[in-house]
Amino acid sequence: MSWRPTHAQIRAVCVAAVLLGVAVLLRRPDAAVFGLPIAFLAGWGRYFRPHGRPDVHTELDADVLFEGQGTTYRLRVPEDVDPDIDLVVAALPRTLWFQYDPPQAAIAEPVANGEVTLEVGVRSKRWGLRSLERPTVTATSVLGAYRVQVTSAEPQAVTTLPLREGFEAVDAVPRPAGLVGLHRSRRPGEGTELSGVRPFRTGDRLRRINWAVSARTQELHVTSTWSDRDTEVVIMVDTGGEIGISEGIDGRSSSLDTAVRAAAAIAEHYLRNGDRVRLIDTGSLFRGVRSGSGRGHLRRILDTLVHADRRGRQQDEEQLARRNRVRSDSLVLVLSPLLRRTMLGYIVTLVHSGCTVIAIDTLPPDVASIIDVDAHDARSWPLAWRLRLLERRRDLDRLSDLGVPTVPWQGSGTLDEVLRDAARLSAAPRIRS
Repeated sequence: MSWRPTHAQIRAVCVAAVLLGVAVLLRRPDAAVFGLPIAFLAGWGRYFRPHGRPDVHTELDADVLFEGQGTTYRLRVPEDVDPDIDLVVAALPRTLWFQYDPPQAAIAEPVANGEVTLEVGVRSKRWGLRSLERPTVTATSVLGAYRVQVTSAEPQAVTTLPLREGFEAVDAVPRPAGLVGLHRSRRPGEGTELSGVRPFRTGDRLRRINWAVSARTQELHVTSTWSDRDTEVVIMVDTGGEIGISEGIDGRSSSLDTAVRAAAAIAEHYLRNGDRVRLIDTGSLFRGVRSGSGRGHLRRILDTLVHADRRGRQQDEEQLARRNRVRSDSLVLVLSPLLRRTMLGYIVTLVHSGCTVIAIDTLPPDVASIIDVDAHDARSWPLAWRLRLLERRRDLDRLSDLGVPTVPWQGSGTLDEVLRDAARLSAAPRIRS
């Protein structure tokens, strides 16, 4: 696209021509007095018309953000820009879940000697993978006589990771089964926590000898410890639907928002403690993360969570059981609004297979409390929906009878009580018939 005259330039040419024509044809010198300055400005703008188009380069300070974090969208015009270009204006198309500074997402900078830089602050308000569309960049000449639109680079992709809420839980984990980690197992072995003093046996290490007890009893004794073990934590995210309204990090959260953010927080906590974490997305036949540990594994989990979508293909109970086999000694944390029969049935299957299952209720509080309001306030909600919530409460009571605790997600400390109960139950001696 070449340089085109602006509306101001066209008006100046037309007004000057009319006034000078009136001055000549009607012999009106006063018309010439008004027309000559306008004609001079129109000629000045035409004489300093630029010939080269500026090159615009776009960049982001950071293309991976956490929810609530911001970055700078920067447009650069190189130093070799045409000197007759007077102003560069950029307008960034507004995209959902982004907040801009300035709010109108438009900025203008005069072209002086040297490089021109235009900056727009961008803040991401919700997790996901989105693109910042290419901006509309317009360059104008001296006096605003001519302008040209510049095609910028490709759209910039921004990955927004779920906000990690600083989740913390007690160290009690039922049935730790690995070889390394920070949790005390019920088996004696190499570790840091003392379990007692016992007589020396063949194979014991000499550094474990308790010389004080040995001198008193005249027999070698060693200090025994509990082995430090890890456990496999399976995080199952139900993306079968989204209940509630999502307003980003600054407002209300839907059930899918709560599930994704809670999954990220729980994964970070257990991976920091040396456990192995596995992620299962029930809304995809193939998406998921195998069991692993370490910081790199946390990034793989977060990258998978940003693709969670309520429009994914939902698996039935048989597909879930066949494609997502879980070890019987695993700790399974199910993040779900607990409305789908498929999820409830699969939870029962996991319980019967010997897993320790904890259901984390992600249904928004304003939706879950509908059945507890009086009849006048509940009249605005459909009767079928209120009946479905009553059925859901009955299903949760049945899960409780099977030993599956259900807790609403409340951030740090959500799982403390249920983890203590689960660890105490797994440590209790079992009566065999």
